[in-house]
Amino acid sequence: MAEMIAERPPVSAPGLPDKREVAASFSRAAASYDAVAELQRQVGEALLKSLPKGGIERWVDLGCGTGYFSRQLAQRFPAAEGLALDIAEGMLQHARRHGGAQDFIAGDAEALPLRDGSVDILFSSLAVQWCPDFAAVLGEARRVLRPGGVFAFTSLCAGTLQELRDSWEQVDGFVHVNRFRPFEQYQHLCAGSGLRALQLEQVPQRLFFSDLRRLTHDLKALGAHNLNPGRPGGLTGRARMLALIEAYERLRQPQGLPATYQVVQGILQKEA
Repeated sequence: MAEMIAERPPVSAPGLPDKREVAASFSRAAASYDAVAELQRQVGEALLKSLPKGGIERWVDLGCGTGYFSRQLAQRFPAAEGLALDIAEGMLQHARRHGGAQDFIAGDAEALPLRDGSVDILFSSLAVQWCPDFAAVLGEARRVLRPGGVFAFTSLCAGTLQELRDSWEQVDGFVHVNRFRPFEQYQHLCAGSGLRALQLEQVPQRLFFSDLRRLTHDLKALGAHNLNPGRPGGLTGRARMLALIEAYERLRQPQGLPATYQVVQGILQKEA
């Protein structure tokens, strides 16, 4: 596996979540992540089912997190070499203890530490939404894939957690909910990537929570709480929190408080 790896510097971009903050947040969430990752498992398992079945010598779990899907990939392709890659060192340390891949390395999806044409499957579930330059992610995928190789990814797009965003807008003007690129931008960037889109669709997924505290607890446990510039500093005041609860409660349904995730699923192939 060592011949796959080449040193590449991390990439960041102004005006968007700082890569160091993203990495630190998910590192802190490593121990709590799996306990609240119901949606993440559902989305990733659907992506796994779309992968080709044979002829796979090397796979990469890009944004591996706790390594849950690295272990699934190892079971699906027992004869293949596997690499688990994440920008969060804390996640890698957690994943490494549970195995699944031959190598666990720190790396940035916008500047992959991998050799050209070295990978058959680049698998990434709910990670690339944190990459401000998705065109760079696609360029790197095209570079590292072998001819006929597949970049299979899920991500989040605009409209995710819209209920929480709308409720906060009734309280103040700060940025409280992570912003994601629109689905149309995914379509545009994938069309110009040089990769052939076998599948690219937006699939809404809705969860329900007993109360707002449960939702915010789960977001924090996932490491996916608000990381955007413009977010308020310090603790949220009691009056504002009560106003938020009141606004969100107006959306309550028989199953609980809704939280909708707009999931993007893409299967892109490098021409043979």
